[in-house]
Amino acid sequence: MGWEVKALRAGRVQLTDSFVVMTKGEAFLLGSQISPLDTVSTHYVVEKTRSRKLLLHKKELAKINQALTQKGQTCVCTALYWKGHLVKAKVAIAQGKKQHDKRDTEKQRDWQRDKARIVRENVKQ
Repeated sequence: MGWEVKALRAGRVQLTDSFVVMTKGEAFLLGSQISPLDTVSTHYVVEKTRSRKLLLHKKELAKINQALTQKGQTCVCTALYWKGHLVKAKVAIAQGKKQHDKRDTEKQRDWQRDKARIVRENVKQ
């Protein structure tokens, strides 16, 4: 839609929690948020998080479909960029964290929080 293109040019897109799903042999981007500009016309029905169809080659669709059928793998959108007048999406196959990786991340986060608390208390004294 026109307002989405203008918002993309202004950099008003958020890709966190976005992912790609395959439906009937077609790829769709879900979870991406494109915030409309303040000047968008009021007669548009603004859906920030609607699904957007990705135009891909057959080989790319087959590769994504094969990866999604395997356990623990998903397809995520990592970036949006301009190529001429088209908006391109960079997608990647990702694998979820294992349980031991999650525990290590949680330990690191707790240590960083404790370290910041100790530094903050020493600065006050």
